Amino acid sequence: RDGEQPQVKYFVNPEILEDVEDKNLYEEGCLSVPDVFDTVERPERVKLTYLDYNGERVTEWAEGLYATCIQHEMDHLKGVVFIDYLSRLKRDRAVKKVVKAEKLKAAV
Repeated sequence: RDGEQPQVKYFVNPEILEDVEDKNLYEEGCLSVPDVFDTVERPERVKLTYLDYNGERVTEWAEGLYATCIQHEMDHLKGVVFIDYLSRLKRDRAVKKVVKAEKLKAAV
């Protein structure tokens, strides 16, 4: 946000304890799938626990974009990327786009 300092947090052994039924839609992208962006629906709030930089257990509720970011990053720990939430057609298009881009890079 304007005027706020960037926040750095350490999440060691994070775990989502619960989420809510209400959902948010955010356009997501990921370095794992370059130049692909699409809307993903996720719970708008999640309760998570993790160890912080000092090894202290923290339990908190995340909401909005923060909750989406937490869920997105925790998906990576399970081998899931955001395109896995898309329809088969959109996912196939995304994969083709990445493959095409990689072929172009290799040709240069």
